[in-house]
Amino acid sequence: MKKFLLISICMLSLAHLYAQGYKTTKGKVTFFSSAPVEDIKAENKVVTGLFDAQTGSLAFLVPINGFRFPKSLMQEHFNEKFMESHKFPTATFDGELLGFNISKAGTQVVQAKGNLTIHGVTVNANISGNIEFREDEVYMKAIFPIKLVDHAIQIPKVLFYNIAEEMEVTVNFVLKKLEEK
Repeated sequence: MKKFLLISICMLSLAHLYAQGYKTTKGKVTFFSSAPVEDIKAENKVVTGLFDAQTGSLAFLVPINGFRFPKSLMQEHFNEKFMESHKFPTATFDGELLGFNISKAGTQVVQAKGNLTIHGVTVNANISGNIEFREDEVYMKAIFPIKLVDHAIQIPKVLFYNIAEEMEVTVNFVLKKLEEK
């Protein structure tokens, strides 16, 4: 909870300070699990985030109960049994984006380095992705794996063949330039 508050405060502070700041409140994160019994996919469209193109600072906040599943029972099990969203309500990333040029046209390959916190466990993350600057918007996209064991997420033995030990995560963010104050 302390980390959530700290990131929220940082995000609000950044929004007022950065002349090259960008923000999203409708970012999209999906994950996909392919296991012998079934495939599971969920989508979250209530991700918030900030990016400072001047420094490369980047922060995102993903409410865990914002993931939507095709079956309501999957969503219930996800929140109650695996992610314990009542104890760990958010996933966060805070770090920096490396390898971009704000004045370059077209899609650029970049690296995001920082702290990825899921299920209350923080790991150092190095995520490859793409960025594109368009007028007053920034488009970011990345696809990367997350191992459940790295974040102390346990699969009940009865569901071992239903859920993969590694998820594929896809992020798609459109960040809009903050108005200068």
